[in-house]
Amino acid sequence: MAAQDWQALTRLTAGAPFEIERVRLTDGDVAIEGRFELPPLARLAAEDQTFVAAFVRCHGSIKQMEKYFGVSYHTIKNRLNRIGALLPFAEIEPAAAEPERPSTSELLSRLERGEMAVKDVLAQLQTQKERD
Repeated sequence: MAAQDWQALTRLTAGAPFEIERVRLTDGDVAIEGRFELPPLARLAAEDQTFVAAFVRCHGSIKQMEKYFGVSYHTIKNRLNRIGALLPFAEIEPAAAEPERPSTSELLSRLERGEMAVKDVLAQLQTQKERD
């Protein structure tokens, strides 16, 4: 769907919520039917979508946005806050944390207690040295 088509659809629906029931891949004869909810950014008004796209293109620089739109910092900030309130917070799963590396003294204590072999302690120390 071209940008003009999307804007026409947005005007046609007058901001009322709608669902997509059929999706056709443009590079083939594959179509999928069902009830598809629009992603949050697509539910924004066309002007807000343009604002978000400009913000991304400006790498999040409010100074550049001020110049581009010819408005004040506070106007940009207020609009960002308003749009942000319309969007759900993107939950990102934290990356799996690396297991805590035992210190050199802990490795030596394990060696003394017979919990580790010399070759294993040396291997761990070498790995730590390579990471640092």
